[in-house]
Amino acid sequence: MDEQPRSMPGPAAGTGRGLDPRTELSEFLRTRRARLKPEDVGLPDFGRHRRVPGLRREELAQLAGVSVAYYTRLEQGNGRNVSTEVLDAIARALRLSDAEHAHLTHLAKPKQHKKKPASRTEQVRPALRQLLDSIHDVPAYISGRRSDILAWNGMAAAVFGDWAELPAKERNWARLVFLRPEYRELFMEWDQKASDMVAFLRMDAGCHPDDPRLSALVGELSVKSEEFRQLWAAHDVKEKSYGVKRLRHPLVGELTLNFESFRLTDGTEQNLITYHAEPGSPSAEALRLLASWGADATKAGTGASASSG
Repeated sequence: MDEQPRSMPGPAAGTGRGLDPRTELSEFLRTRRARLKPEDVGLPDFGRHRRVPGLRREELAQLAGVSVAYYTRLEQGNGRNVSTEVLDAIARALRLSDAEHAHLTHLAKPKQHKKKPASRTEQVRPALRQLLDSIHDVPAYISGRRSDILAWNGMAAAVFGDWAELPAKERNWARLVFLRPEYRELFMEWDQKASDMVAFLRMDAGCHPDDPRLSALVGELSVKSEEFRQLWAAHDVKEKSYGVKRLRHPLVGELTLNFESFRLTDGTEQNLITYHAEPGSPSAEALRLLASWGADATKAGTGASASSG
């Protein structure tokens, strides 16, 4: 028999106590199961009426080779003593991506992290700041936990706006994307950018469910943005990697830039992100113009971008 449909999860309360790992595990498994149909995994449907979308629990348990009772306990958030082999089998049955598989493991078998003061600010190594300053024609910045923007070069400011003018708390990609209208204008595929940002935060939450600052950020964005709240309830996860972004810059018009994300291996969980244009393309010429204008491009671009919202 189908289980009764459940209401969509509410936003994080933002109380500073972190996210509930049991709820996160339960909702993640439920949403992954809901997106699969019997025919997707080679099971007969028999045309029976389904009161909830996706596979039934007993169908998923059958595919994973575990008992229905065992899987039900796991989907209810009880991941204690679950083996890696069982998680692997469930990941295969759910057709999880590598990022989703890692997220499931983080939720079911959370690692113990050393407690750090919630107010501690992430630090960028001086050598990395020097590296950013030495890159003159490629927008580059370093992001940290919760997609905070920690350091950047002049070209990043020319393309994305003068982050130095913002309070440190506001230098966060999720805040910029969902709460500042000028970034809706900047990103031509804003919907994809917004979806990616929430998926990155979900991945972070799986690794650090006890992070009170992340919980507070999610709670604030859930209250202030209906779009964020809907995306957060989808429980999609994604790793930062590479791709293409199309921007609508207030000074030089459309830009098509390739981005690369490099995870630093110094234990900080920071990423170096760079943007570049195809050689000889109009976007490459536009970046060259922005580089030649220097600080004037940053000031003019920021003002024009803000007024466009």
